[in-house]
Amino acid sequence: MINLRKATDRFHTQIDWLDSWHTFSFGDHYDPDQMGFRALRVINDDTVQPGQGFGTHPHKDMEILSYVLEGGLSHRDSSGGGGVIRPGDVQRMSAGTGVVHSEFNASDKEPVHFLQIWIVPERRGVKPGYEQKTFASKDRSGKLRLLASRDGREGSVTIHQDAAVYGSLLGKGERVAFEPSASRHVWVQVARGSIELNGQKLSAGDGASASGERVLTLQGLDPAEVLLFDLA
Repeated sequence: MINLRKATDRFHTQIDWLDSWHTFSFGDHYDPDQMGFRALRVINDDTVQPGQGFGTHPHKDMEILSYVLEGGLSHRDSSGGGGVIRPGDVQRMSAGTGVVHSEFNASDKEPVHFLQIWIVPERRGVKPGYEQKTFASKDRSGKLRLLASRDGREGSVTIHQDAAVYGSLLGKGERVAFEPSASRHVWVQVARGSIELNGQKLSAGDGASASGERVLTLQGLDPAEVLLFDLA
């Protein structure tokens, strides 16, 4: 069964320096029926204006992934992690027992557009940590490239949850297939462009949950960037 979550159904926060679309309940936006999907708790689609950002603030017991679509995102945290995240990079911060961090647009001229993803860890109180890796476009083009996993296999970043995150760049007409293991669940998020998921159209900002599907087929309707979450 596939259930769509349309981009226009997301929650929206807009202030002078931030335009943010929330796939699930976040901050002041609360809907008990939209609290995430399995261990996937947050997908925020954020655009931050030049020179602006999120000042130092705390997190605890959450696996946080940042995925930049355009521009550069500057990150600093109390675990010692830091750097500028750019398109093709995946950053993982394990908040664990507690961490404070800040995120700012690295440019004073151009906005930064990125997805911030929260995954609930399989246990509380892990040691805070930071990791950042680059995944070349050629390794994501026309295929599902593993970006994050519990065991860090295939060069992915490591998360403290029985979950795997894949990324794909699909040209028009390009197709990839994913076969979930029995009892697994999948979330597909379209970051840019549009695709067909088992015959259903998804455009930028749309997401879909899939349970009980033997095969998921993703086909680009125009050039698209997609994330796929394989969840327990």
